[in-house]
Amino acid sequence: MCQKIKSNSEIFLIAGLGNPGKDYRHTRHNIGFMVIDHLSIELKIPVKKVKQKSLIGIGKLDNKEILLVKPQTFMNNSGESIAPLMRYYKVPHQNLMVIHDDLDIPFGTIRIRPTGGTSGQKGMKSIIEKIGSQEFPRIRMGIGRPPGHMDPVDFVLENFSKDQLSILENILEDATNAIKTFIIDGLNKAMNTYNGDKGNL
Repeated sequence: MCQKIKSNSEIFLIAGLGNPGKDYRHTRHNIGFMVIDHLSIELKIPVKKVKQKSLIGIGKLDNKEILLVKPQTFMNNSGESIAPLMRYYKVPHQNLMVIHDDLDIPFGTIRIRPTGGTSGQKGMKSIIEKIGSQEFPRIRMGIGRPPGHMDPVDFVLENFSKDQLSILENILEDATNAIKTFIIDGLNKAMNTYNGDKGNL
């Protein structure tokens, strides 16, 4: 059952980006959702409550309140759910962590950054526009470039390859641990420990 957040608690909003619906569930573009699902199981925080065009779950880690979020607006409009949730729960920008796929990073590589632009990711573009700032942490999950002359739009909406699936669980575990470290020990510790790769494919 989704618990309430105490008004005097420090709160972290952890948002994974993706597209809703079973047709997109296992696609490269949905790796942000996959991280949230992994974190949900790890922390025993069900992500089932509907609020502000999102599926959310509320729980605690290290006496800090955590809001897990999967926007249901489709990727390109992710800011329409993230911005209202930040306002409603009074989440400071430094406590927002967004997880998203990145074509420009090899598959198997995680890059945690304290701030930055969109990296060409339209979900990030929407969030930055709606909250009026790019000063928030993010985890860029490498998915690599499409082969040959394949359209990147088609590539991100494909499922991971069989070889990639063999190490995907390790990548999701690393991202989950990085988020837990971010919440408990801070962003610098998370970056120093988890920026890197699990073997590029």
